[in-house]
Amino acid sequence: MVLSDLSVEYPGRGPSPAHVALHGITLRLAPGEVLGVLGSAGSGKSTLAKILSGVFLDPRDEEVRPVITGGAARVLGQELRRMSRRKLAEYQYRVGYLPQDAAVRLLPDRTVAENIAEPILERDPRYDVKALRLRVANLVDAVRLPLTVLDLFPYELSNGQRQRVALARALVLKPTLLIADEPTAGIDLTVRDAVAQLLHELRDGHTFSAIVITHDLPVLRRIADRIAVFDRGALVALGTIDEVLDDPSHPYVKALAGALDGGHAIIDEVETGLPT
Repeated sequence: MVLSDLSVEYPGRGPSPAHVALHGITLRLAPGEVLGVLGSAGSGKSTLAKILSGVFLDPRDEEVRPVITGGAARVLGQELRRMSRRKLAEYQYRVGYLPQDAAVRLLPDRTVAENIAEPILERDPRYDVKALRLRVANLVDAVRLPLTVLDLFPYELSNGQRQRVALARALVLKPTLLIADEPTAGIDLTVRDAVAQLLHELRDGHTFSAIVITHDLPVLRRIADRIAVFDRGALVALGTIDEVLDDPSHPYVKALAGALDGGHAIIDEVETGLPT
C-alpha cells in the first residue's frame, strides 16, 4: 500500500461547504506489516478506513461518501482514485473491512453462521456447504466464541459477542489486507486479549497486512509494527510506539504519551483536553 500526498473531502450539501477530512497524507504499508492508527475525534481515521476498504466507491452505501480530491492511493496493485466499479468487487474480495459500527450492521434476520458466511455466498452461491460450515466454525472458534452461537441471532448475543462475529465475518474471505476500525470496542478485557492474540497470530503468519484503528495501546503494543498518529486530517507522527511516544513533538502525541505515563491502557481522546 502506498499513499502519496492523499487528500480526501466530503462534498458539501446545500449551503454546507465541503469538509476536508484528510490532506497531504503520505504513507506506506509493507506486505505482512500491521500499522496501528491513533487520532483525536474528527482526525480522519475512519475516513482513511473507508477509502482503503473501497466502500467509498460502493453504490450500495447510502451515506455521504468521501471523495479523493488529490494525490494517489495505490493498494494491492489498484489505484483507488481510478478504480472502476467492475474492479471493486474483486478488490473488496481481497480486503477485509471491520467498520466502527460492524456489530450493529449484522443482519438481524440471519443466524451467526449465515452472517459470517454471507460474503462468500454473495460471490459463489454454489460454494460447498460442508466446506463453508467448517470454515465458519473455525472462525467462530478463532474469535473465542462457543460453537453454540452459530444458530443464534445477533439480538441473542452481547455487544462483545456481536463484535467478534463481525470480526469473523471480515476475515471469512481470508483477506490480503484487513482494515479494522476499533476492533476491540465494547469488548471486555479477557476477550480483548483473545482478539489481540488472534490478530497477533495472523500477523506472525504473515498471511495479511492490517491497519488497526484503536485507542487500546496494549493491543497495539502486541500487534503493531508501527503506529501512525492523525490529528485534524494530517499525519502528525509515524514510527514504532516507543519512537513516537518517547519523543513527542505534536500536542496530541504529547497527550497520548502523558496518558500512557499515567497508566491509562485505553486512551480516551476526550480527556486529552484538545479540540476534537
